[in-house]
Amino acid sequence: MFRMDSKHLRSCALAVGVALAGAVAFTPVTPAFAQSAPQPRSLPDFTDLVDQVGPAVVNIRTVERARSMSRGGNGNGEGQMDEEMQEFFRRFFGVPMPNVPRGPGQQRPNPRGGDGEESQPRGVGSGFILTQDGFVMTNAHVVEGADEVLVTLPDKREFKAKIIGADKRTDVAVVKIDATGLPAVRVGDVSKLKVGEWVMAIGSPFGLENTVTAGIVSAKGRDTGDYLPFIQTDVAINPGNSGGPLINMRGEVVGINSQIYSRSGGFMGISFAIPIDEASRVAEQLRVSGKVQRGRIGVQIDQVTRDVAESIGLGRPQGALVRSVETGSPADKAGLEAGDIITRFNGQTIDRASDLPRLVGNTKPGARVNLTVFRRGGSRDLAITVAEFEQEQARARPAQAPEAKPQAASPAQQSIGIAVAELTAAQKREAKVKGGVRVESVTEGAAQRAGVREGDIIVAIGNTEINSVKEFEAVVAKMDKSKAIPVLLRRGELASYLLIRPARG
Repeated sequence: MFRMDSKHLRSCALAVGVALAGAVAFTPVTPAFAQSAPQPRSLPDFTDLVDQVGPAVVNIRTVERARSMSRGGNGNGEGQMDEEMQEFFRRFFGVPMPNVPRGPGQQRPNPRGGDGEESQPRGVGSGFILTQDGFVMTNAHVVEGADEVLVTLPDKREFKAKIIGADKRTDVAVVKIDATGLPAVRVGDVSKLKVGEWVMAIGSPFGLENTVTAGIVSAKGRDTGDYLPFIQTDVAINPGNSGGPLINMRGEVVGINSQIYSRSGGFMGISFAIPIDEASRVAEQLRVSGKVQRGRIGVQIDQVTRDVAESIGLGRPQGALVRSVETGSPADKAGLEAGDIITRFNGQTIDRASDLPRLVGNTKPGARVNLTVFRRGGSRDLAITVAEFEQEQARARPAQAPEAKPQAASPAQQSIGIAVAELTAAQKREAKVKGGVRVESVTEGAAQRAGVREGDIIVAIGNTEINSVKEFEAVVAKMDKSKAIPVLLRRGELASYLLIRPARG
């Protein structure tokens, strides 16, 4: 049985009396958190955007002429696959291609002549009109290898298009149709695009024309290993959307839908678009000259890891590690060395290694610019004249130079598990190094765990250059064996940093 003593009763009575006395004057108070709570937002309406941009989005079909028996199959058309779709799915993990419906007016293969050739549909893609006089932007992989390009407008007018130019590296192409007074898109400012912002896509997935999908910007500057930083979205993109526009809520084109990430070949919530500012620069060059001029400096680069950055005094992981320098290239003439870390190019900071090719590529050939490199614990500025990018040709490897005679490993060498020898003059010329020592053998231990191999050339330890076995032993003897030892080495034509950790925690 519940009981309450007199003291508790008096307290309760007092509380009730106070509550009753103030009942007439009571005014509810809204909590502070409720006052500051954001107001609910309604979902966006894309109808006006579709009306505004839709007329400028086109369907692109490509045709090629090929021998009827060159495709394989059973003679009934089975086994013949649409090459543009094959390319799309090959780019996204090489999965099987679904059946693609034929677009309106799309013809079946018709034999031509007696030589066994036939004209057959090759692929379906999308594009958008840049100018009222008929310049259309799309993806390079949409029109690659096509003998004929057909552009269909939303009003069902169809035109045969001329390929003005295509750039595989950025996957941007420009085609031209013979028409005037066309509806053209408005180009937006990618720098103002924000993560979380609503965007919309219009295209022809699987040949289904004028299809609208929407989503949000998932990330900006996404590095997928390609030449350009992509806009990542969750907008549904499928084969046939390639080349179509990504549109912001102001009705402006901010990207070209180009790729998806998929393990099955279907959309999985991750799609990538080429930023329109980068694409526009390429498109302008294609319109003027039919090709893209790019700068090059002649280096092979890699990322800088956090461990390496901290161990050599760079601080945070930034810049591009130079793994090799091409002989006679602008970088070679400017004094750049394998093992340097490029931290700035033409006044712009290199945060990731992938930033450098984009900055160099966008620099006009012949321009003289400054770059900053981190070398042996300090920064220095170098002036470099940018050359024009051309397809590199394979170079013959030089003959193997005679090896130096192995020497017995000293206690210093044994402490990290390697034996080294002096480099001959011929070995230095072959490896294109001024100094260093050659790894003769690697025993089980710290160096082996770090990945050091026989034949490697150790150029520096920490920020100290190594020019002889004596210098190598002196530096190793002074190193703190309880900390990771950063070693800059050359393996073939490539330089890299390895961290040797003698003490295992």
